[in-house]
Amino acid sequence: MDNPLILNAEGVNKSFAGFKAITDLNFYLTEGELRTVIGPNGAGKTTFLDLITGRTKPDTGTITFGALTELVPLSEHEIVRLGVGRKFQTPTVYTEHTVFENLLLSLEGVRGVWKTLFSKTTSTDVDRIDEILKTINLGSRRTDLAGSLSHGQKQWLEIGMLLAQNSKLLLIDEPAAGMSDDETALTGELLLKLAGKHSIIVIEHDMVFVKQIATGRKVTVLHQGSVLCEGSVDAVQNDPRVIEVYLGRKKAA
Repeated sequence: MDNPLILNAEGVNKSFAGFKAITDLNFYLTEGELRTVIGPNGAGKTTFLDLITGRTKPDTGTITFGALTELVPLSEHEIVRLGVGRKFQTPTVYTEHTVFENLLLSLEGVRGVWKTLFSKTTSTDVDRIDEILKTINLGSRRTDLAGSLSHGQKQWLEIGMLLAQNSKLLLIDEPAAGMSDDETALTGELLLKLAGKHSIIVIEHDMVFVKQIATGRKVTVLHQGSVLCEGSVDAVQNDPRVIEVYLGRKKAA
């Protein structure tokens, strides 16, 4: 039996000052699925994430999360509370706080910074944070300032912060950008480890990284704001349309 849908976008359109960023977009993601989305610059990838998270609103169309929840009328904060978490390309961690404190501040539930950092941390919170630290390979950096981490480690911490929020759907924007080869490989391993427990959409340009995380899974190619094609990594790489609008241009560059 197929898993139920966790994200259902149908007939979505979005224009900015006459420019059609998203055109009649239909996109479906099942619970526990790891989906990689690729496409040329200007294909609408980031705008699509903006629409899911409520950062911008579609002109027409529906975006449904879970069984029945329509996201379009909701605010960004309401969508986060539903369990939709986003990691931007540039890490946004609290550099003057420790790795542990970053995760503590992100734990699910409404709490102020002062109360969080200066009240007694429960053993349940500590256990949860230690579990996340192990998952994101930062157990040895627990008491270090987040600002001292490498670029790749900051990316892992930010993913850990989404886990602390108990995000059910993770939106990950170009995680491999700026990473070393070793960090890129470890990031791929982390995302593969999270798939199944979480539903994940990854926007990425690095095709080596795409192959690592998408082998055996569906890849979506966006072009001019709509789905150009979907299929396995090999299928999309060999699709003449994808070669023409995306992969061929990358090789030429």
